[in-house]
Amino acid sequence: MTAGNIVQRELNLPPTRFQLHRPSALTTPPLSLKLAPSFTNRQEGSLLRKVRKNTVRAIVVTGVAVMAMCLAPALRAQDSLEKLSTDFWTWRAETAPFNDDDIPRMERPANLKQSWSAATLTKQRADLTAFEARYKKLDATKWQVPQQVDYRLIGSAIARVRWELDYNKRYQTDATFYVDQAMSPIVQTILPIPPFDKARSGNLIASVQNVPSVITDAEANLQRPCAPFAKLAIESLTDIRTQLWDMAHDVTPQLKGDNLQELSPAVERAAASLESYREWLKQRVATMPPCSPIGRDAYTFFLKNVALYPYSPDQLLEIASQEWARAVSAEEIEHQRNSELPALKPYPTLDDQLQATANLESAVRHFLTRQELLTVPLDMPHYTAKPIPTYLQGLGNFGELDDFTGPSRLTQDAVRWTEKPSLNPGYFEGASQRDPRPLIVHEGVPGHYMQLWLSWKNPDPIRRHYYDSGANEGIGFYAEEMMLLAGLFDDSPHTREMIYNFMRLRALRVEVDVKLALGQMNNEQAAAYLAKSVPMNPKTAQAEAALFATQPGQAISYQTGKIQIMKFLADARAKAGDKFDLKAFHDFVWSNGNVPIELQRAEWFGDSPLAPAAALTKATSATAHGNDEAAPKKKAPAAAAPTAAKPKPN
Repeated sequence: MTAGNIVQRELNLPPTRFQLHRPSALTTPPLSLKLAPSFTNRQEGSLLRKVRKNTVRAIVVTGVAVMAMCLAPALRAQDSLEKLSTDFWTWRAETAPFNDDDIPRMERPANLKQSWSAATLTKQRADLTAFEARYKKLDATKWQVPQQVDYRLIGSAIARVRWELDYNKRYQTDATFYVDQAMSPIVQTILPIPPFDKARSGNLIASVQNVPSVITDAEANLQRPCAPFAKLAIESLTDIRTQLWDMAHDVTPQLKGDNLQELSPAVERAAASLESYREWLKQRVATMPPCSPIGRDAYTFFLKNVALYPYSPDQLLEIASQEWARAVSAEEIEHQRNSELPALKPYPTLDDQLQATANLESAVRHFLTRQELLTVPLDMPHYTAKPIPTYLQGLGNFGELDDFTGPSRLTQDAVRWTEKPSLNPGYFEGASQRDPRPLIVHEGVPGHYMQLWLSWKNPDPIRRHYYDSGANEGIGFYAEEMMLLAGLFDDSPHTREMIYNFMRLRALRVEVDVKLALGQMNNEQAAAYLAKSVPMNPKTAQAEAALFATQPGQAISYQTGKIQIMKFLADARAKAGDKFDLKAFHDFVWSNGNVPIELQRAEWFGDSPLAPAAALTKATSATAHGNDEAAPKKKAPAAAAPTAAKPKPN
């Protein structure tokens, strides 16, 4: 409200009869009133007496308004943080590297053609330095806890870019990085359920057209590529020409637009570029060095600044060891209990498996509601499984074949594209062919799809973005044991064995991730260790080891996030006593599911998150005082019900 509005309101003057003019010079009286000519002398005299009577009051009110503006530094800072967040995420959508995982996917600008040239990387560093400077200028010490949480979130996002550019420099050493940059945009464009409108068709053509440029940048940047990653890239491109042409042939009839004739020549150039890249790597792989581990210092930077974990690498290994022992013991006891029961049989046909998946997804939603575990919004679409279309067949090595939709597609069903049952399925595929519920729980409802859908609807736009997999994968993994303990699998004892075996795998992943990062294990050793200790088939084990070696910190996210959630729940229950509301707790965690768990618990308990890992100690010690608060303090929002091939490491 302007000063003129305030005076007008206080004097109760008709707006059409009164104008407030700013002084034209310093010698002009501070306030100049000009009356419209339609006023009579009597009206004017009466009005001026009223003006004299209320001028002081108006000035006081104006002063109060000005003081209120001056006394809102936290609000102004929050506005600045929001501007920084908007600018950063707009920039990040244009520059973030593509990833074959499904959780970090983001909506990108139309017809995006990324570059990884030396000039582009120099520009990215300059932009990053500017974002870091803007972030450091913000003083969050006097902000409310939720705003401090947002501040730490933006810090995590900025630190991830520093991690990518200066610590885990895949663009210099990892040949598979450029396979991801070439192929993931193509796969991610054709993943959603049809139809293909004009914009989506144009995005596909632009992605294919950009492949030769990506490969040119690859050969310029890979000055010292390491041999294991080069071998993986070579293997992944064995049949690339056939794969690209099969995709183009089968998807073209569904495309729309005026430039469809550009797809075929673009596919030919892309295939030739990727084949040339494969041969370029083959000629050099024999002389390439082994991969160098990321090292303890860089790994610790990731843990503390990107993932925001309160643990050291050694603590992670200790946690993993304990969880592995717990999982092995539980699985062995469950196996002994079920020794006389017949084994689960695969569904006879894909149609049977897909129909069962649809029925069981609905049953899981009903179970969550009936057991009062988590609010399931009535307007949330479904997590579905459908037969894989021909244009996606053969591209599974270049991205996870599911689509969780996105912030602009909240009314669409999510989809898991599903292959026909085989006699030699992968680790997770074999489990789903016998009981789809573990996959539904982790990937769909209440796992990734539901968590992402709720997070994309979070009223705080800063919390709608991906920051680190620790919260997302932690929730997915936690959901498995939550549903096990709540009784979802009581009707299928052998499915309970699956869940315990999944637990064993996630604990082993921590050990593999940490030891790969610290140089205590190489790719081949990691793959052999997983194949033997889970156990799992060698091909899946090799793919897992390769993923974890190229992306340090991803494999620990399942176990570490789950442990944090369980500790968070235990502390919240101890503090609240009998007033603890499990459903409200889960609603809070899920709706903030992109927020690292340490920040979630800081907000729940009302502790400042500005000192990393401080909230853990403070909240834990608070439980000893018998405080019976059942929900977050007032300055933290209460947990309200939300309104209406290369295998992914599930």
